[in-house]
Amino acid sequence: MIDFTAIDYLKEGNEIQRKAYEVLTRYRIFEKLKAYSPVLAGTIPIGIDVEGSDLDIICQVDLTYEEDFLDKLMFKKIFPPDVEIAVEKMMVNGEASIILNFMLDGFPVEIFGQDIPSVQQNAYRHMLAEYRILKEKGDGFKQEIIQLKRKGVKTEPAFGLLLGLEDPYEDLLK
Repeated sequence: MIDFTAIDYLKEGNEIQRKAYEVLTRYRIFEKLKAYSPVLAGTIPIGIDVEGSDLDIICQVDLTYEEDFLDKLMFKKIFPPDVEIAVEKMMVNGEASIILNFMLDGFPVEIFGQDIPSVQQNAYRHMLAEYRILKEKGDGFKQEIIQLKRKGVKTEPAFGLLLGLEDPYEDLLK
């Protein structure tokens, strides 16, 4: 199984994965986020991305110190000076969350922080389950997922449709 907690696997991946690796390493994103245990999650790591898919970087962030988190990101110059960053705070699955969205060399990027270890966050757990299912079901299934995504169906609901899941967000975690 791929070690998704490091981004080295992207170097040997498809064209989008290799471009993602190049952008993430050029800007040293994971190095600069190291204190927050960053993990790339979502569709790009498992090769079911479609045009416009973003680089989802999940982090463990103690949101009682969210201003420190934001200050450190800005101080470390994680973003080029001309990048516009949207910051949103919300509850996700009952957990306080912070989300930063921006564009970086043509990639939409989302940094998602919760005070939960990155590998225990739902985004990572969903990705692992989806990866296992893709491996088990094969390329035909993978192409069906991608076609549904191209039609605007979100990832978990696409798996739910093809697998007959009642609540794909919860069922994928089982």
